[in-house]
Parts: sequence; structure tokens; C-alpha cells
Amino acid sequence: MTMTPNVTLLQDPTSERTVHLRQRAPRMSGLHGRRIALLDISKPRGDVFHDRLEQLLWERGAVVSRYRKPTFTKPAPVRLLEEIVSSNVAVIEALAD
Repeated sequence: MTMTPNVTLLQDPTSERTVHLRQRAPRMSGLHGRRIALLDISKPRGDVFHDRLEQLLWERGAVVSRYRKPTFTKPAPVRLLEEIVSSNVAVIEALAD
């Protein structure tokens, strides 16, 4: 799989007015022993999806931390984001309906 070096990522597509180019973070060499955060945005059945992700990550040796936004209608609180960043090497933010 080839990667495109110049990729546009939106930090918060709900309120970002200008596009900022950012480099992708380097890929991790593996998951064993790495702490990965799962961020549930509080939409219905998101927990079902995260349950499966957690199982797959555990099978690959990752240590999983789970977090949940108070509501899907607003960005995650800064305190929650700070906690995720300070305790994990990667985060998967996902939703389900």
C-alpha cells in the first residue's frame, strides 16, 4: 500500500474554517504492550463497535483504555483530551448508529 505524503487532515471538521496541512504520525512498529485509547463519541451502539475493537486490540497485545464523550453533539472536553494524550500512545475515535 502506498501512502500519499501530503494528506489533509481536519482537526475538528465541525468548526475548522481553514485547512491546515499536517504530517501523519509515524506508524507504530507493533501493538504489543502499547496503550491504545478508544474514544466513544456517545452515539447509539458505539459501545458495541468499541467492544469488538477492544477484543481485536487485546488479541494483538495492546493495552486498551476506554473513554467516552459526554455527548456526541459537542467536541470532547479539553480535560478528557488531555487525559487521553497523557496516558496513551494512540487513539481510535469511532462512532456507530
